[in-house]
Amino acid sequence: MDKKLEPIVKAAQEKFSATYEEFRDEVHLFVKPEQIIEALVLMRDEHNFELLSALTATDYWPQETPRFHVIYQLTSLAKNLSVQIRVPINGSSPKVPTATGVFGSANWRERELLDMFGIEVEGHPDPRRILMPEETEGHPLRKDFPLGYEEPQFTFNFDDIDLRKLYAKE
Repeated sequence: MDKKLEPIVKAAQEKFSATYEEFRDEVHLFVKPEQIIEALVLMRDEHNFELLSALTATDYWPQETPRFHVIYQLTSLAKNLSVQIRVPINGSSPKVPTATGVFGSANWRERELLDMFGIEVEGHPDPRRILMPEETEGHPLRKDFPLGYEEPQFTFNFDDIDLRKLYAKE
């Protein structure tokens, strides 16, 4: 771990009972959903992580507890540091509080969480789909989302696919 990150990780552990892991020289802090806003404020105000550079999620389906990790990637331009804060949430009713009061850039990214993963962001000022049409059913970045693809046609499978194709009736 970067020596400059050690006191920051220690502060998060003391204040939030956060756990952490390192992977390929990246530090991932784990906090509870009810602590995320306070953790983001701590990182921004006391440790100069002024940029929310990414906000996304990971789906661990078929695992249900936790099914998702909501990932907040924070960057300190002044210190040239980066840290990830991960919030594990269950799959039955995935919810996190909005971070728009801490980072304005969280607005559209939280809408992507709702649209693509189905993770509800409580208190969001504009909770509607942003990428998919309103009538879309489901959330495309979930691992259990049906793919609904068509098999590519080649010379070796031409006859099988040709039988299944819908042609215009004359």
